[in-house]
Amino acid sequence: MRTHISLLATTCAVFVALIGSGTAGAQAPAQTPAPAAAPQASAASDDVKLNRDLVTVHVTVADPYGRFVTGLEKGAFEVYDEKVKQNIEFFTDDDAPITLGIVYDVSGSMTSRLQRSLHALKRFVETSHNDDEYFLVGFNQRAQLIRDFTTSGDAVVNSLTLVQPEGRTALYDAAYIGIEKAREGRHNKRALLVISDGQDNNSRYTFSELRNLIKEADVQIYAIGITDTASDELGAVGQSLLEELARTTGGRAFFPSSEEELVDVCTQIALELRHQYSVGYYPTTDIRDGRWHKIKVKVNAPPGLPRLAVRSKEGYFGLKR
Repeated sequence: MRTHISLLATTCAVFVALIGSGTAGAQAPAQTPAPAAAPQASAASDDVKLNRDLVTVHVTVADPYGRFVTGLEKGAFEVYDEKVKQNIEFFTDDDAPITLGIVYDVSGSMTSRLQRSLHALKRFVETSHNDDEYFLVGFNQRAQLIRDFTTSGDAVVNSLTLVQPEGRTALYDAAYIGIEKAREGRHNKRALLVISDGQDNNSRYTFSELRNLIKEADVQIYAIGITDTASDELGAVGQSLLEELARTTGGRAFFPSSEEELVDVCTQIALELRHQYSVGYYPTTDIRDGRWHKIKVKVNAPPGLPRLAVRSKEGYFGLKR
């Protein structure tokens, strides 16, 4: 929590407001020559197979300028499981509601900034979508669930009014709690926003244990790193840690250096969550081996579009027999 943490109030306000309102105030995504494809799914009568074996992957597609590409059809996507091409059985680009967990630093460095954060957070949740749900995890030397699932913005803000900022940093514990809680959410799409410098000095869980949980969970992680590599010898370590956690899940880590960049970061995260594709397949490989399966998603750009960048989670653990 160093040079830029005083900007967190503005950051959080913009992020949740954008999550609730979709693309308000942001640059429109890149257009494609193809119209958006209608959602396609397996037959409802195949519920047993769906619940047992379907692997779902959330995919972000962007052009060379970083603009999100919408309107692609199912046929443009290829999915490989352990280098074996899979048949896509489920496809949608709907703006689906999400379960969003906020992992928020309430350590001693936030003492003089909490009230401003509360005011910003109140504005931030006033425009939230009725179908989205939120929860809040706060952490200092101990991580705890401050607010359980709610669609009430006022409830989230009021939960923070009882917190006294103090103590050290238990980042790994907080992220661990956040991931487990997100898995209990009522929406199929789940994400975690972590605000931290990536450093930890008081957790019970190790980084290895946290990383293993992340690989098991279908929860995207987005991180806003408040680091200063020029004046903090641990800054580079924290940055690397946050980048690894986010990359594994198909999310992203950002390290803004100014207020303008913080606002832009929140815009990008909100847009990304609202402009992702979801593809699902029944693996032809042995999914019941309990081991790590590497996933690769490719997109064949339609005529008229440049080469596209694709990002998704790196893999999943197979079911144990």
